Amino acid sequence: MKKASMTHATRFFGASIVGLVLLGGYASAHHSTAMYDATKPLTLRGVVKQFRWINPHVFVFVSVEAPAGEEPPVWVFEASSPGNLTRLGWSRQSLPAGERVAVTFNPIRDGSNAGLCRKVDLLDKNMELTCAGAVNAGEKANLP
Repeated sequence: MKKASMTHATRFFGASIVGLVLLGGYASAHHSTAMYDATKPLTLRGVVKQFRWINPHVFVFVSVEAPAGEEPPVWVFEASSPGNLTRLGWSRQSLPAGERVAVTFNPIRDGSNAGLCRKVDLLDKNMELTCAGAVNAGEKANLP
């Protein structure tokens, strides 16, 4: 009888390990930045249109400067999580609508108006905020 329960325990343990490995792949895939081109950092200037302080990632929408007479395009920049950004000095009030900024980012590979935020310079406050969190800047995980 003991042998049967040992076999059951071994199978359960083996299945648990396989499950953790598979789930671990999904968790690391969530934090992938492969869709962004890390070899081409760019900087755009503009005005904050919207700042979304939400999990799992914060987003900054910026109307970027355009040639005279043209409608300014809106770019979307993905940053780290609110927890990671809080540790970097951010808050939900860091980028109010209308704030003049210069955003340094890695562009998305598909060519759309989006990118992975690296830093935001607040032009009227002479202040810089780093927006690369745990996965992107090699910091510790988002833990208390």
